[in-house]
Amino acid sequence: MIRFEHLTKSFRLRGERKVVIDDLNLTLPTGKSLALLGRNGAGKSTLLEMIAGTMRPDSGRIVTDGTISWPVGFGGSFHAELTGAQNVRFIARIYGVDTDGLLAFVEDFAELGKFFDMPVRSYSSGMKSRLTFGASMGIHFDTYLVDEVTAVGDATFKRKSRAVFADRMKTSSAIMVNHSMNQVRQFCDAGIVLENGQMQYFDDLEEAIETHEAIMAG
Repeated sequence: MIRFEHLTKSFRLRGERKVVIDDLNLTLPTGKSLALLGRNGAGKSTLLEMIAGTMRPDSGRIVTDGTISWPVGFGGSFHAELTGAQNVRFIARIYGVDTDGLLAFVEDFAELGKFFDMPVRSYSSGMKSRLTFGASMGIHFDTYLVDEVTAVGDATFKRKSRAVFADRMKTSSAIMVNHSMNQVRQFCDAGIVLENGQMQYFDDLEEAIETHEAIMAG
């Protein structure tokens, strides 16, 4: 369960206040993998970061009764001066998981080669995404926050990413931002649509997609 209580978030943009989440009150059910849909700039990534606790709201709060990943695909959760391996060790200590086991999983999965032992500041955006995805998938969370991550890498790596994510979804849920409706249908069974600072929950994924597409067409 994730519950938003009077959640508000805004940014200063060219001297004006732009509200992206506006006094949001909504409870998301347990055990559902949700597609988070909305136009570019609607606040989807901002919402994921607030759910993860990496960004503070202006007011209100988010209440949850389970463990939540950081936003997979968001490289800002890693220290740029540390190597990929050092970042993974740090994450293992924070989350109380076996360090050697997580290191081995991420090194094998992310396919970074010698860059695994180089500073993250030397990584491309794709390499950072592979590191964050591998580290997240190596830890069991009740809910995974996923931001376009299955689009990273070549065809072989994409297949591997989808396979490990599908395996995690057997025992966990997710909130996924993805512009591919085919992938949304593959991994999600319900949807939420963010528009004008408000969010609507749909137990029927197809209804959520139809609502989203109508907004985009309008």
